[in-house]
Amino acid sequence: MKNIFYIILISIVASACTTVNPWERGILAKTEMAWEPDPLMGQLQEHVYFSKEGSNGGYGAGGGGCGCN
Repeated sequence: MKNIFYIILISIVASACTTVNPWERGILAKTEMAWEPDPLMGQLQEHVYFSKEGSNGGYGAGGGGCGCN
């Protein structure tokens, strides 16, 4: 039973590995494909979120809920 599990696990992991052809790299490099298409907007939204979340103290720095770190 363990062997069947390991064979299935290895086949699933191995099927996820693939190479990207040079002509496909341009498609993957588009801004829509990024985790965060606009990094500046992401930082602003993160700042606003952690400024409102007074109990957390901000992202990476100490401070209150007022947004002034």
